[in-house]
Amino acid sequence: MVTVLGIPLDENSSFLQGAAAGPQCIRDAYHSPSANYWSESGIDLSRVKEWKDQGDLLLSPGIQAITDIERGIAAQLAAGHKTLSLGGDHSITYPIIKAYAKHYPGLNILHIDAHADLYHDFEGNPYSHASPFARIMEQHLVKRLVQVGIRTLTQHQREQAAKFGVEIIEMKDWKDDTELSFDGPLYISLDLDAMDPAFVPGVSHHEPGGFSVRQVLSIIQRVQGTIVGADIVELNPTRDIQQVTAMVAAKCFKELLTRMLH
Repeated sequence: MVTVLGIPLDENSSFLQGAAAGPQCIRDAYHSPSANYWSESGIDLSRVKEWKDQGDLLLSPGIQAITDIERGIAAQLAAGHKTLSLGGDHSITYPIIKAYAKHYPGLNILHIDAHADLYHDFEGNPYSHASPFARIMEQHLVKRLVQVGIRTLTQHQREQAAKFGVEIIEMKDWKDDTELSFDGPLYISLDLDAMDPAFVPGVSHHEPGGFSVRQVLSIIQRVQGTIVGADIVELNPTRDIQQVTAMVAAKCFKELLTRMLH
């Protein structure tokens, strides 16, 4: 069983807020009459009973939201449900992985993003959306972290990656025939700004030179591993243009959900 959860948090966004409205916008795009419910592998998700949208988590203000997210995810895992979370900014991934690490020993992460999000404490906030993977790695929550699409590395983040043994395939080095394979359980964290802003104008951080939508879909469809959880983050509807980014997010949602169900 897969539980879909909205996590409407953007208090830890460093540049613009707005991502808290992302979950409902992804749902609206998924249900848009301009498209349908079929995934590219031939699954009509509207007829599949092995997944359910449980709505949004209720979050407290401030740092307590981190605990709320961890508890909410832990409750789903305890019930035997994998989770596909809709953000929200990327800070939600840290408490999600805190819950997952207790349930899935030897967890791996495939992180698709323009940014490595490895800052020790961006602008003084250790829970910033620019810092979740620093928290994850310093607490040894996962066996392996692989990042693809990265094109914003600072010297500090390079040092952090070396310190924690993070495997980074920078966007400039990406080849479409790259094979991504993981032994053990796999969690996929997709930041929509991994894609070029031409495809996703509705994100807070426009970083040119990214993936196409097709490249990200191919990564989701081809990655080798047992996918036990995922998140889609950083949709900022205040910057979107006629639901373009929301429709991209909904497309990725359908393909991730299909992989998690089979």
